[in-house]
Amino acid sequence: MSGIGHNGGPTLEPGFGFRKVAWTKARAALLPSLPLEVVRLRVARAQRLGLSYRRYASIRAATGCDIVAFLFSDNALDLRRARIEVPAEVAARLAGLQGAATRLVAVHPPHAPGAVLAANAGLDAAAMAPGLSASWRETRNRLRALVRAQGVPFDGVVVVPATMPEGSWCAAAGLAGAVPAEAFFAPTA
Repeated sequence: MSGIGHNGGPTLEPGFGFRKVAWTKARAALLPSLPLEVVRLRVARAQRLGLSYRRYASIRAATGCDIVAFLFSDNALDLRRARIEVPAEVAARLAGLQGAATRLVAVHPPHAPGAVLAANAGLDAAAMAPGLSASWRETRNRLRALVRAQGVPFDGVVVVPATMPEGSWCAAAGLAGAVPAEAFFAPTA
């Protein structure tokens, strides 16, 4: 049977048992078996980035690339209308990424990218965020311009959003993944 809705898996016709075993072995062969030292290096990299190994490994598996940058929204950094400096706990988390990943921020008006960058030593680059009425294409172009200017691959950038519209930046710009701000900035035990 093959047609619309068929997933290409084993059929329930005679010989099902053999096909199920063959299908299971073929799927298992697709999964890489990593040497222990590679796993240790990846666990250390996840810790260096301040992510759980599960989250880090899932992003890495989805893209095939390492995480090399984080793209924060100004909302994720808890910037307010009258304040362009990030709170102390956020600044400490950003400082912990020094040398491990590029730290990018997309800011909404009334903030200016240059002012936010000058007020926060823990950030590497800033640009204006796409507006709420920006089209998918405008959103993609604006975010990709920020990433491209830093010379990092799109599939190595993780978005750290605080709102649902910011969460769509990952898909719009073709970035590696997203880690919600509350999870990213949560104290680690």
